[in-house]
Amino acid sequence: MRSPPAAGLLPLLLGLRLLLGGGAAAQYSSDLCNWKGSGLTHESHKKDVEQVYLRCSEGSIEWMYPTGALIVNLRPNISPASYKHLTVCIKPFKDSAGANIYLEKTGELKLLVRDGDRSPSKVYCFGYEQGGLFIEATPQQDISRKITGFQYELMNKGIASDLHTVSAPCRPCSDTEVLLAVCTSDFVIRGSIQDVTNEAEEQETVIHVGVNKLYRQKSKVFQLTGESGNWRGQIKTLLECGVKPGDGDFLFTGRMHFGEARLGCAPRFKDFQRMYKEAKDKGLNPCEIGPD
Repeated sequence: MRSPPAAGLLPLLLGLRLLLGGGAAAQYSSDLCNWKGSGLTHESHKKDVEQVYLRCSEGSIEWMYPTGALIVNLRPNISPASYKHLTVCIKPFKDSAGANIYLEKTGELKLLVRDGDRSPSKVYCFGYEQGGLFIEATPQQDISRKITGFQYELMNKGIASDLHTVSAPCRPCSDTEVLLAVCTSDFVIRGSIQDVTNEAEEQETVIHVGVNKLYRQKSKVFQLTGESGNWRGQIKTLLECGVKPGDGDFLFTGRMHFGEARLGCAPRFKDFQRMYKEAKDKGLNPCEIGPD
């Protein structure tokens, strides 16, 4: 449920609209993907609202000594007609403090992240059409140690749903889903489970993977280690999925999310070989990959 602006926020929002309507210049600071600024640039007697414009699908905000407020405008370089298909996710920095983060749409605010929330690795997602990000500094006796910051990502709604619901990453994938995952995932590897670490506080499981063959990776998550020349890496999934160490090879696929590999489809490799051969014999495989 949306809530009306708090008493301290309404003047800020109205002041911004009057400022823009009057033709005065708002403050801008951006390198297209990331923004880093300081509340110390604001005059002490003013509650400034600063506008930030970012045009990338991922990046970060870092606001030191927060005072006043920020409005973060995410404007990716795609057709505006496609905005309705986007989900925005933000992941606060571990020690982020000094401001509340709201969703703002037509002057109404909905609290997204409360100042002082210490939920480790928690990710907050919302539909692009639900509003923009309004960040308001909270009253502080000492702002010298306060930094409000977070990473952000924009992605297709279907991908975001898969990453943040239990049913999607936990249920076995169908043959069609596996074959599509091979073509569209950020990483595709053949490997074995070396170890499993459960992180109860974060409600996540870390799968330590030994790589036998690297088909594709978007980021350098899987790397050569030691003099043996073995490839290794880590993949995360939800704790509720109940991943256990097991023998044999798997085909691991998935997405990169805030710099981490998130598990997608992961059939046993022999099962992947079967489904790939059957699809290829029928001319139905959506892309070519050496399954051996």
